[in-house]
Amino acid sequence: MRALAASVAAHRHELVAIRRDLHAHPELARAEARTTAVVEARLREAGLHPRLLTGTGLICDIGPTTSTPVHRRVALRADLDALPVTDRCALPWESTVRGVAHACGHDVHTTAVLGAGLALADLARDGLLTTGVRLIFQPAEEVQPGGALDVVGQGALDGVGLIFAVHCEPKLDLGRLGTRIGPITSASDEVQVTVTGPGGHTSRPHLTGDVVFALGQIATQVPAILGRRLDPRSGVNLTWGAVQAGSAHNAIPTTGTIRGTLRCLDVRAWEKASEVFEAAVGQVVASLGVEVEVRHHRGVPPVENDERATGFLEAAARDVLGAGSVVLTEQSLGGEDFAWYLTKVPGAMARLGTRTPGGRTYDIHQGDLRVDERAVEAGALLLARTAVLAGMG
Repeated sequence: MRALAASVAAHRHELVAIRRDLHAHPELARAEARTTAVVEARLREAGLHPRLLTGTGLICDIGPTTSTPVHRRVALRADLDALPVTDRCALPWESTVRGVAHACGHDVHTTAVLGAGLALADLARDGLLTTGVRLIFQPAEEVQPGGALDVVGQGALDGVGLIFAVHCEPKLDLGRLGTRIGPITSASDEVQVTVTGPGGHTSRPHLTGDVVFALGQIATQVPAILGRRLDPRSGVNLTWGAVQAGSAHNAIPTTGTIRGTLRCLDVRAWEKASEVFEAAVGQVVASLGVEVEVRHHRGVPPVENDERATGFLEAAARDVLGAGSVVLTEQSLGGEDFAWYLTKVPGAMARLGTRTPGGRTYDIHQGDLRVDERAVEAGALLLARTAVLAGMG
């Protein structure tokens, strides 16, 4: 523990500088070439041998190279991509890329995993790291179904027994870690319904299929039907975000669309939701004289934290952040493609406090997001300690 803390502290200022550099030069999903290069260069400087993934992203192994069914690697995952959001943080390291910003804290995630890797590499050089660790720097978390699937397909979990990650939580004070056993996020899918009909004059709706009326029925009735066809304990939520139809007040259009997001807190409900959603749309418009095309773009399942893995994160937090640092976090309706890793191996994600105690509360996916940069060091030490404890356990 002392060796880890000393190593992370020695890299403290460098890690903050790297985080600021990444924040100033954000890159969108699957375009994270510069970000990948920055991480790769620093790992090679540390004497490590990262492997570039197809497209963008990389993985890097540290410590013992052998992996057996009993003694498998521990993985630490970071996500590299930014959001198509205008940066309004008003700091010297504000984004230099117009309309792109690290508004979800991935610059912090990346730097924390990098810092953990540098500390673990120091430990390995001193012969103190007994378990192999794999760093995963993943592209495209912000798009669905997420870059995690590509990374898994390239063998990133081969020989891995447990995987861990943190996510910035600007509503939680620095020095706190939010954890939860079981689902911590929700499934998040994009849905779209296109309605078509012959069109007509608004004075004669009985002689045509009323596309706008059908869209209104879909908008109000389908969410209610889902609430009766799926277990209410599964937290199903269908919210519409866009409706388009017509261009004149006295003409019934021939086509219209409605788009939204379908979220489920429970993976079993998520697996049934597509079938139930399509059937509900069909039932609603059956008597309205229109045709529908339903598109359900599956996103990501819920992140379901393993109990044992969550225990390692909590134990590490108590070691590095203090006895009262661990708090129970709520389950979010947001989606996270870290869930795909957990369909293959057990693991856990925790929420890392980034709010300055007594300071303003920000929100993710907003251009004015600010984080307390001491969270970089806290996250690095937390993840490094988690890897050591998980390897011992």
